[in-house]
Amino acid sequence: MLEIKNTEIKGTWREVGDSARTTIGLDVGEKEPSTKWKKQILLAEHSPIRQLQFKWKWNNLPFWVSVHFVRHCLGILHFVKTSRSDRTGINRDELPQNNPVDHECEANVQALINISRKRLCSQASRETREAWELVLEKVKEKDPTLASVCVPECIYRGFCPEFKCCGFINTIEYKNKLEEYRSVK
Repeated sequence: MLEIKNTEIKGTWREVGDSARTTIGLDVGEKEPSTKWKKQILLAEHSPIRQLQFKWKWNNLPFWVSVHFVRHCLGILHFVKTSRSDRTGINRDELPQNNPVDHECEANVQALINISRKRLCSQASRETREAWELVLEKVKEKDPTLASVCVPECIYRGFCPEFKCCGFINTIEYKNKLEEYRSVK
């Protein structure tokens, strides 16, 4: 059964805030940034957000789903259990595509946003969406504001850029999620 372990956020919002202040010529701040400020800088995707890192490990991720995530290479590190015959003692040519692997990652916040855009889309496989949703559940437990900006491409862009649109953009649910995503409180 697929599960997520070893989740952790590295870096602090205070560090993000201080770096943002540096970029505009201000001194270090004395307080934690507000939730509103966090949402604004996340939506703006300014560079200081990359100081926050999220780490996790999938156990029993189907190999073919792992391959979908390995395609993401900017701002993320992947450590995937090997299938090399000389290391496992099993002929890798005989392993099925759904052979479970352990897949550990560390990604900055920008990478989480980018991966969400592709892997939450209904055009992604159900298994890949479910694996990513497990990650985002853990993100939400640790930082709900960060989780609120991890959305599918249609919500991120405000329209569907896919060749074959699923039709979600024509629903009330879409309009509500788009409004929630854009809301800064």
